[in-house]
Amino acid sequence: MSKQVAILFGPPGAGKGTQSELIAEKMGLYLFETSKILEREFKKAEKLPEDSPQRVVNTGEEKFDLLSEYKLWKSGELNSPPFVTYLVRREITRLADEGENIILSGSPRTMYEAENLMPLLEELYGKENIKIGMLEISAEVTIFRNTHRKICELMRHSILFNEETQKLHLCPLDGSKLVTRKDLDDPETIKIRLDQYKQRTLPLFDYFKSKEYKVEKINGEMSVADVHAEVLKILAL
Repeated sequence: MSKQVAILFGPPGAGKGTQSELIAEKMGLYLFETSKILEREFKKAEKLPEDSPQRVVNTGEEKFDLLSEYKLWKSGELNSPPFVTYLVRREITRLADEGENIILSGSPRTMYEAENLMPLLEELYGKENIKIGMLEISAEVTIFRNTHRKICELMRHSILFNEETQKLHLCPLDGSKLVTRKDLDDPETIKIRLDQYKQRTLPLFDYFKSKEYKVEKINGEMSVADVHAEVLKILAL
C-alpha cells in the first residue's frame, strides 16, 4: 500500500470520530484520535500521587502537569499546544516507523500544532499523500448532537443518537455500558468547545491555504452513509 494520511476536521459533534472509524476499518488505516491519547494520559495521572514524577510530561522545552491539563480538558478549553504536540509527534513517529498509514480525527487543533505537525507528516508520508476534509455543521446541530451523545466505557465508541438508539444502555459493538461525558458534553461546556474551535482551529485553514493544501468541505448534516460516501470520494481513498 502506498503511503496515506487523511485528516478530518469539524466542530464538536460533526461526526469526525464516526467517519474516521468507518474509513479506518474500510481502508485499513490506523485511527489516530488525539482525544483518546489525552484520555489515556489523564486516566493514568488520576491514579498517581501529587508528588509523582510520572504526573509531569517533559517535552524537553517545557514541563506540564497532567492533572492541570486534565482540568483544562474537562472545562472545554483546548490543552496546551506544546503538550499536545509532544504527545502527537511521539505517537505519529512510532506509527510511521511501524509502517502504519493513518487517519487523524480533529488534529491538529491549533496553529502551533499545525506548524509543528504538518512538516513532520510531510517528512514521514510525503505532502502529496496528505488529504484533508472538513465536516461542516451548524452550531445548533453541534449542541444537539453533543448533549445527546453516548459513548461506551470499553472502547469509547460514539453511538449515533436516533429513535433506534436513544434507549440503548449497552454498546452494540462491544457490549459495554453506554455513558455520557458529563464534563465535556454539557451545554455550557459545548459552547466553550465550539468557541475554542472557531477561535483556535478555524484559522488553520488560512495556514493550509498558504501551504497549498486543498481542504475539501463536506456537509456533515447528511446521513452517516451519505457523509461517508462523500468523504471517500473527496479524500480519494
